[in-house]
Amino acid sequence: MKLRTSLLALLALASTAFAEDKNLFNGKDLTGWKGLDFWSVEDGCIVGRTTKEKPTKGNTFLVYKDEVADFELTFKYRITDVNGKSDGFGNSGVQYRSKVVDEKAFVVGGYQADFECGKAYSGILYEERGRGILAQRGQKVVIKEGAAPNKPKIEVTGEVGKSAEIQAKIKPADWNEYRIVAQGGHLQHFINGVQTIDVVDETAVGAKKGVLALQLHAGAPMKVEFKDLVLKETK
Repeated sequence: MKLRTSLLALLALASTAFAEDKNLFNGKDLTGWKGLDFWSVEDGCIVGRTTKEKPTKGNTFLVYKDEVADFELTFKYRITDVNGKSDGFGNSGVQYRSKVVDEKAFVVGGYQADFECGKAYSGILYEERGRGILAQRGQKVVIKEGAAPNKPKIEVTGEVGKSAEIQAKIKPADWNEYRIVAQGGHLQHFINGVQTIDVVDETAVGAKKGVLALQLHAGAPMKVEFKDLVLKETK
């Protein structure tokens, strides 16, 4: 009886460890999301677009209605420059555990899973309006308290892979799958099944909860598309 009770307890714990998958986008409209009119739905995808005639003065975001703490998020993205190519300007990403710092302009600050048209930043961990680049692609990092909250001590403790080899798995101007895993201070990014960073943030300012948001970067005209956004909150 004691063994059976223990097994039942373990099963109950396992059943509550993961919530059901939650689709964050219905494929039809922007229900649950808020942002400026750079965002629309086209062919079942969330689309962010800037043009020469309609630029954004600063980075702006499409913000999801609910906050998240510990979670796993998967989504597909495609990003191109104004000419539909992958070798020009184009930068975006997904904010998580972030804060809205300007409600009217939909400006967000916090952790960002970065990606771009180019070959330098896809997969890195960046902190928008905060501590900047926290982990380069391929790195295992521990973030410790530094001289000031915005100047942490970043210790590179190893690697999850070679940056160029990870980049080679990313399909330019095509659909790629991104996965973000955040559990306590442990943050991981994956693109097309390949891990890009592994970070432990030990600092007091490392956010444990906040909003999700999609980025549209200021600069030259670009287009970014998102689909199949699925959230699994963990405990």
